Amino acid sequence: MLHDSIKVKGALSISKNGVVVQEINNLVVDAGKALIASRLQGGGSAVTYMGVGTGATAAAAANTALVTELDRNALTVSGGTLDGTKVTFAATWAAGDGTGALTEAGLFTANAGGTMLARTVFAVVNKGAADVITITWDITIL
Repeated sequence: MLHDSIKVKGALSISKNGVVVQEINNLVVDAGKALIASRLQGGGSAVTYMGVGTGATAAAAANTALVTELDRNALTVSGGTLDGTKVTFAATWAAGDGTGALTEAGLFTANAGGTMLARTVFAVVNKGAADVITITWDITIL
């Protein structure tokens, strides 16, 4: 009997002023898994935005939004960049944008609302007004 198991894994890297300050895994949420299935069928919307926030509640499969969203920016490459079974998403918060004590991030299909693909919570990254934060996020189908 054949058993094939498809898994979705996510990991991201947070850089502050060009220096990697955190590398963490994330949770692909239930809505994100449904989005992947919908995209296989030709439906759904592409992931085009990344959000950051200050919420500290642990990521859970039922999450559909960040707990305390601070800002959301368009991805550097709309829909991400495909490399085999991995899609890489990246977004940058320039000086004066998204300033605060960041503790969560998520991938979304719209600049407001939309479907959340993945969410993560991390140790605080303090983004001052002059700082530049870049998050690079890989979603891999295993």
